[in-house]
Amino acid sequence: MAGLPVLPTHAPGMNIGLFGGSFNPPHAGHRLVATAALKRLGLHRVWWLVTPGNPLKNNSELPALATRLAAARRLARHPRVSVTGFEAEIGARYTYDTVAYLKRRCPEVRFVWLMGADSFANFHRWQNWRRMAALIPIAVIDRPGLTIAAARSRAATALARYRLPEEEAHLLAGRPPPAWIFLHGPRSPLSSTALRRGAEPGGDASR
Repeated sequence: MAGLPVLPTHAPGMNIGLFGGSFNPPHAGHRLVATAALKRLGLHRVWWLVTPGNPLKNNSELPALATRLAAARRLARHPRVSVTGFEAEIGARYTYDTVAYLKRRCPEVRFVWLMGADSFANFHRWQNWRRMAALIPIAVIDRPGLTIAAARSRAATALARYRLPEEEAHLLAGRPPPAWIFLHGPRSPLSSTALRRGAEPGGDASR
């Protein structure tokens, strides 16, 4: 019988941010999200969850998971940022499955889901998005050109009464879900999609 996947550093009582994506390729914008979340949310660690593939995207030309993990590790270069591909080991297809697994396995860790405004604008398209919002606090990080779309999104409307004021960001990890916050501040124009196309940054906000 196979053992449990090895998870990055964690311990009871820790606040850990989960930042998932294809990281194809990883870029400085991903690192900005991690460092901002560590500071603003009072996190002990951030895990980059390099996904096997995005169910909402065409994955036919997606580089191998090992290739993307190696690239993400080269870029992360932060003592409190860990890069992991454990989702492939547990067979998680949807983010909800990943979060549910971690909540079961690490019940005394306070996890926070980190996502860009581009992802939050489409959050209502995610499998079991309402159940996920009821399972883990969410921090939305602003992206250039996506502020209004995210703030007026279906998810933002549905979860409006659970939104915390930005000055309470340090309290998010300890709040029972549903709870979410929209963080403004320095924004990166970099986009994995634009980088793959060799385009100038700023036109596409996809991860």
